[in-house]
Amino acid sequence: MQPAAPILVVDDDAKILALVRTYLEREGFAVVEAGDGLAALVAAEAHSPQLVVLDLMLPELDGIGVLHRLRASSGVPVLMLSARGATGDRIAGIAQGADDYLPKPFSPAELVVRVHAILRRSGGDVVRRPGDRGELRLGDVRVDLDRHEVWRGDQLVPLTGVELRLLVTLIEADGRVLTRDVLIDSLYAGGGGDVFDRTIDVHVRRLREKLGDAADNPRYVATVRGAGYRTVRS
Repeated sequence: MQPAAPILVVDDDAKILALVRTYLEREGFAVVEAGDGLAALVAAEAHSPQLVVLDLMLPELDGIGVLHRLRASSGVPVLMLSARGATGDRIAGIAQGADDYLPKPFSPAELVVRVHAILRRSGGDVVRRPGDRGELRLGDVRVDLDRHEVWRGDQLVPLTGVELRLLVTLIEADGRVLTRDVLIDSLYAGGGGDVFDRTIDVHVRRLREKLGDAADNPRYVATVRGAGYRTVRS
């Protein structure tokens, strides 16, 4: 069996790099480091990491820029770090496709919990159960539960782990309205951190964009004002 892909840790502070590496390696993870945004992109291309721990404030290219470029070609889970803990910064990271956000200063033990939770959500939370056919459908959208892939017609839709889980949760609700609190519990159970309603709204917006959906004339995900979200039945 091939070894698991490493975790890429990106920060321009050598002490933080060493601290995060120590804690992740104690958990059995291989770790690759980068000290600036451009080096992070090179490392991501070379090592195909299973997760990226990404600082927001970086030389050469900031964390948002790195995240934007990663998301152009990859659904790798990303945990963002930043000393700037304002809501606007968190929303900016989530809007570009981050899976979670941890403000500095942080507990290394909490970071490890977040890493495990993100990996569980992105790789182990969409699982087949007895009786599953291996796929879910929503109109012309097909979710392959074995491969963790989403197809719209014959086009592969590149979703992040959180977006995939959001789509599966909505489809499995079979048209029932799911409140934002229910979606938060489903997506972030066991280590979601500081998650709030707007985070869910951003994930829904990104999911719609990738599916070619529209909030004012939805084909897949409808907003129920004052309540939450539901799928659109064919």
